[in-house]
Order: sequence, then structure tokens, then C-alpha cells
Amino acid sequence: MPGPDRISRFGFVNCYLVREGDGLTLVDTTLPGSAKRILAAAEEIGRPIVRIVLTHAHGDHVGSLDALARALPDAEVSITARDARLLAHDKTLDPDEPRDKLRGSYPGTKTRPHRMLEPGERVGSLEVIPAPGHTPGQIALLDTRDRTLLCADAFSTLGGVATTAKPNPRFPLPALATWHRPAALETARALRALEPSRLAPGHGTVVEEPLAKMDAALAKAG
Repeated sequence: MPGPDRISRFGFVNCYLVREGDGLTLVDTTLPGSAKRILAAAEEIGRPIVRIVLTHAHGDHVGSLDALARALPDAEVSITARDARLLAHDKTLDPDEPRDKLRGSYPGTKTRPHRMLEPGERVGSLEVIPAPGHTPGQIALLDTRDRTLLCADAFSTLGGVATTAKPNPRFPLPALATWHRPAALETARALRALEPSRLAPGHGTVVEEPLAKMDAALAKAG
């Protein structure tokens, strides 16, 4: 089956529309000012956006949430409880979390999520996979129909497939915004173990049959 519909801003920040029987699930919202483009893409597909899933709370993933929530008042908004705190400007760390600095942009949103996601839950056909490291509460999403992995910022593919546990000289930004690199590397290994058929990252193009490239990225990172 065809993979998710990728919407890219400036060629390097992605969100995705995932087709479901009852409409579309939007995964992330990219940068501020993206709402019109996302809504136009959904209109072109011919299905309504019924769910908005945020993989984590960085500004390049939640930037258009408020505008989309206003345009789509009935759409369910979901994120992990851990990163929902970051949406609400709470940057305190839990007692058992590494004391590393929370890097990257956390602008917060006025929109409050309707649903707090837990590992193993389903959002439509997407299974919630914990993916901490880049942020404390980041998730990936595995399409149970074809094993497409929407990996958020656990991997990037711009400038080659790379984990965000170590800066890729060709595109270092995701790694530079990573909170705890050892956890990010552990997450990358766990996602590789899922044996995805397709890798759909927050930054870069979608990669088909990505396992060998994921293995090479892990070898470089660890």
C-alpha cells in the first residue's frame, strides 16, 4: 500500500497525512504558517483531518497546531503526557530523568491535547512506540498495516540516514536539539528492531526498505 502523504516545509521539516477509513490522521504540524498548506493537502486527498498526533513538543513539530485546531475544532489532538508538559511551558525534569539540558525550541501551544498517549496504544492504524531521547516524551508511530515507521526525530534522512544521537555533519540540527543522546541511541536501536518496511522521518525524505541504512547509521553513532 502507498505510504503516508509527506508535506515538507523548505525541504527539511515534515508532517504526514495518514489515510484511514474515517479520514486522515495528521502526524505533526511543522513550522508556524503551515496550516493552509496542510489543509489544502487534505482537501486534495479528499478526506477530512480527524486526528492530530504530535510526536514531540519541539517548535518545528507543533508550530501550526493552534491554527489547525482553530480550523479543525472537532479533530482529536494527542501527545504523550510527558511532552504535554512541555507544550504547557513546564520544563522541569522528573527525578529519575538525566539532568541534561532540554535543547531545541519549546514555544508551547495554546491548544491543550484531548488525549495522552501511552506505549502500545493505537491512533487509528498507528501503534504508539516510545522513542525518548530527542525529547523526554517523544514517540514514533508504526503503521500496523504495512510497517511504515514514522520515526519523528529518532532518525533523520536529510544528508543520509542518521540517528539524532550524534550530529550528522551534513545535517546536524536534529542531533544538536537532542536532550539525552544515550537514550536517543537506545531508542534508535529499538526502532531498528521493529524491522520497518519504510522510514518516514521528521527531517528528510521517506526511505523504502531502510534496514541496511539504519544499521549503518547505528554503527556510526555507537
